[in-house]
Amino acid sequence: MNGDIRGFWHECWTEDLTETRQATLRGSFDARSAGQADRWTAIALRTITPVLDSRASDEAWEWLYEGRIETRRALLCSEPCTVTINQGSTRITWTARPALFLPLAHRRSLELPSCAYDFKPRTKLSDPS
Repeated sequence: MNGDIRGFWHECWTEDLTETRQATLRGSFDARSAGQADRWTAIALRTITPVLDSRASDEAWEWLYEGRIETRRALLCSEPCTVTINQGSTRITWTARPALFLPLAHRRSLELPSCAYDFKPRTKLSDPS
């Protein structure tokens, strides 16, 4: 093996169904296992269910109790998965797909390589005009 790590790339997108704009990426996560990938969705769904309307809450709990099993099976077979909840005019979609992660140079555990600190974030966006 050349240091590549198999895992899953996980994303959460929202889309306003009343507008024609593209969906907005709300978060992403690099999961190292099928279990970690489906847990990310499960934790997010459990977190938001108290504020969902009854239909969306039912969709969320249905996935948590029934659909999660199918999602885990698919991920274990390295198949991509999608979970979608509709809340009013908002669609929330979680996706997980197999990925191959390349190691960063000189990275040990959570510590970033020293070169990562050479880049300074911009303090102000420049005017595009």
